[in-house]
Amino acid sequence: MPSISKKTVVLGASANPARYSFLAINRLREHNHPVIAIGKRPAQVADVTVQVNTTPNADLDTVSIYLNKDNQKNYYDYILSQHPRRVIFNPGAENPEFEMILADKGIKVMEACTLVLLATGQY
Repeated sequence: MPSISKKTVVLGASANPARYSFLAINRLREHNHPVIAIGKRPAQVADVTVQVNTTPNADLDTVSIYLNKDNQKNYYDYILSQHPRRVIFNPGAENPEFEMILADKGIKVMEACTLVLLATGQY
């Protein structure tokens, strides 16, 4: 049964194969999810270009965060302005303050691992 395509922003994207964000981009693409990757420096991961600037994205389903809570602050307004259906805080990215802001706006919040969600068919 084919899964539904879920446009996903990977925040904290890296072209370093040792990084979980790198693995997440590849796994998301293997599952045919469109990916917008935002990182510190321009790069290429699979068929995805890592951008350093944020851009508006229509029909955004998920934001998958791979930044610690201090590095997330610069992205609060961007994420909120995109009206994603959910935001996944991967291990190490937990942020109770931002999670509460998102929940108050009706955005689903998950403290989970994108890789595990994909591997177990829960994405």
